[in-house]
Amino acid sequence: MPKSPDELFAFLDSLGITVTTKTHPPLFTVADSQGLRGEITGGHTKNLFLKDKKDNFFLVTVDEEAEVDLKQIHHLIGASSRVSFGKPEALMELLGVVPGSVTVFGLINDTEKRVKLVLDAPLMENEIVNAHPLSNEATTSIASGDLLTFVKATGHEPLVLKVSA
Repeated sequence: MPKSPDELFAFLDSLGITVTTKTHPPLFTVADSQGLRGEITGGHTKNLFLKDKKDNFFLVTVDEEAEVDLKQIHHLIGASSRVSFGKPEALMELLGVVPGSVTVFGLINDTEKRVKLVLDAPLMENEIVNAHPLSNEATTSIASGDLLTFVKATGHEPLVLKVSA
């Protein structure tokens, strides 16, 4: 069973990480979430769940406004071939979330460490980064340094590099 938002918050708390979370109606797209911009400060994320032809999986997390060249990104992230979007079944199996709720916090569910995380460097320049806490019915704000601490605590090594255009 995938972890719940409450289990995520307990994990963050066990790491000494303080976050703030705002609940809201379900948000499925960046356009949906932009209505909250006055209420939630910091960098807002867009997440791409990708795979290559050898079934290597990648979670690419960028700023919501960032553009990513999917025809070229494989050169930057170490994929064995061009990438495509991962199927919803793999998303649920590996990150424990459904489309519309893809989040860096899903790494808590990737216990086999099959997903390689790529954080866009410009996103990480924000003091605060915002992401869904395993559900698109809330947004959690976390300090960018604490986000890296969380990722490492899940056993993943974050790759921070510029992947946006």
